[in-house]
Amino acid sequence: MTHQLQDTPVSIDEARRVEQFLLREARLLDNECWDQWLLSLSEAIHYWMPGIENRRREDKSGPYRLEHMAFFDDGMRELKRRVARFKQPSAWAENPPTRNVHLVSNIEVYAGAEPGEYLAYSCFVNVRSRGLDEHAQLAGRREDVLRLEAEGLKLLKRKILIPNAMLLCKNINTFL
Repeated sequence: MTHQLQDTPVSIDEARRVEQFLLREARLLDNECWDQWLLSLSEAIHYWMPGIENRRREDKSGPYRLEHMAFFDDGMRELKRRVARFKQPSAWAENPPTRNVHLVSNIEVYAGAEPGEYLAYSCFVNVRSRGLDEHAQLAGRREDVLRLEAEGLKLLKRKILIPNAMLLCKNINTFL
């Protein structure tokens, strides 16, 4: 099966701006700057991490579908709730707090479908440690749509794709 990529390139300055946005986002998440992170999202955000379905190559429906199970399928309201939960002293999954490292690489930036939008592909690794011996790692790919809004560049859509059909860690108590 041959895939053809027909993405429209953007200027070096535009690509750099989007790259810096994604790298800053990783730092905000590592430093638990949840409120600043929320401000970097569009109010119309769709934050989606579908589950993968193992399918034969001849099955054209694909491994990721909107109508199937998702680890995340969130809008702004749900993301704000998750942030509020992280901040609660009673959030046992975060006391002691998880130490996160978000690595973002292989960033490609293209023109989006609408003027002022950008399509960004990236790879990520999230390493989490908690307590003395809890350690988890998630790796995957992201497909983001960023939009230039009145306040600046905002994340409008994020599709997070992990290669695992089954989550191999206790939880996903972070944002990817």
